[in-house]
Amino acid sequence: MSEDSRKLSSLERVELAARNMGLDISIKRMEQSTRTAEEAAKAAGCVVGQIVKSLVFVNADTYQLTLLLVSGAHNADTAYIAATYGIRLKRADIDRVRDETGFAIGGVGPIGHLVELPVFIDESLLAYDKVWCAAGRPDSIFACNPTLLAEKIAAKVIRIKAS
Repeated sequence: MSEDSRKLSSLERVELAARNMGLDISIKRMEQSTRTAEEAAKAAGCVVGQIVKSLVFVNADTYQLTLLLVSGAHNADTAYIAATYGIRLKRADIDRVRDETGFAIGGVGPIGHLVELPVFIDESLLAYDKVWCAAGRPDSIFACNPTLLAEKIAAKVIRIKAS
């Protein structure tokens, strides 16, 4: 992102990123929290599996932040991911996540980060026509087609847990 982008609010960065990549979204600010997958599903009126959890990890080999887009119905199995894909992930420091992505935990979106991140997307999300993502705040979400989102952000599709 440009230096000017750093001056934008998190919501504005998400909107700008979507516009720049040709992803047509409409951000909805909710009365209630959308911080957890369950809260977001209730607010959006969808099933938990349609919620995209944007989880930021550190790649243990490169020390680069890495984004996993995981279905709200799943937990990322980092041991499985390491064994299957050779990507060793460890928990990221909250301050580092905020400094490098521009988002606080609970509002991390799949787009609009301050830095470019490698992105991996849970293959189960692609079964839906529409998923709901955090829009930069713990009370804001947007809907999009997961296949189109994966394409626009060059996300690698992976299985995030053993069957």
